[in-house]
Amino acid sequence: MTKITKEDISQEVFDLYDDYAHNKIDRRGFVEKLSLFAVGTLTLPSLLSFMSPNYVDTLLVSPNDPRLKTGFITYDSPKGGGAIKGLLSQPVASKKKLPGIIVVHENRGLNPYIEDVGRRAALDGFITLAPDALSPLGGYPGNDDAGRELQKKRTRDEMLEDFIAAYNYLKNHKDCNGHIGVVGFCFGGWIANMMAVKIPTLQAAVPYYGGQPTAAEAELIKTPILAQYASLDTRVNEGWSAYEAILQKNKVPHTAHFYEGVNHGFHNNTTPRYDEKAATLSWERTIAFFKQELKKK
Repeated sequence: MTKITKEDISQEVFDLYDDYAHNKIDRRGFVEKLSLFAVGTLTLPSLLSFMSPNYVDTLLVSPNDPRLKTGFITYDSPKGGGAIKGLLSQPVASKKKLPGIIVVHENRGLNPYIEDVGRRAALDGFITLAPDALSPLGGYPGNDDAGRELQKKRTRDEMLEDFIAAYNYLKNHKDCNGHIGVVGFCFGGWIANMMAVKIPTLQAAVPYYGGQPTAAEAELIKTPILAQYASLDTRVNEGWSAYEAILQKNKVPHTAHFYEGVNHGFHNNTTPRYDEKAATLSWERTIAFFKQELKKK
């Protein structure tokens, strides 16, 4: 099979994958359209393999990292899906209560990438909870295609309740000091925005390429926002200006970064949409933002 690099792939292929990842076309349609780009040494099997997530070789923090105490817990979400499973992580060296971060997955459940993000944030001095909104349906099924199909069976408003319940669980955890923020990716970016709408005491929200609230919802926000966007992601970016206008009017602290030349999903290091420079810088900004905001009363 031909070795493919990111530079071998046209932007049209990334746009096609974005449509597939966001349920605008099914897998059959994706494969059929992708086959049009299988020319010469770029075979269809090699393209499919290259565009698919690689969870084996991309973990940045081992599940068994000795610096962390990490494991799965179950909490109650009475207004959502009932019993929700989540990965709870915290540094073992801490002798005091820690600020907390809710880590929200994309539209496919709690996959290894999001678990890894939860561990990464914990290593920076936080207690983190990464819930799985697919818990009522048996949990993340082991691959993203099946995860997307499962997540379509739940309503996003009910799943929002699961993450609000996660906030309440973490806020009252014996090792948390009650100062809570949220970071979410794609679907999780919308959840992060909506948690800022729904939870007045939320202290920081970092939506990565997340859909924006309605104007009426945005009027309710008091939480500081750090929005992370990809410059090539016009589908999501077009909603920012109206959102920003409301935040400015209401004097809500906010910053938006648009990372040039990168695609939706640039933080996800398991797919070729990943951009190391943008991902690293955005994550440094995210952690600095949490350290700043979660110290405030």
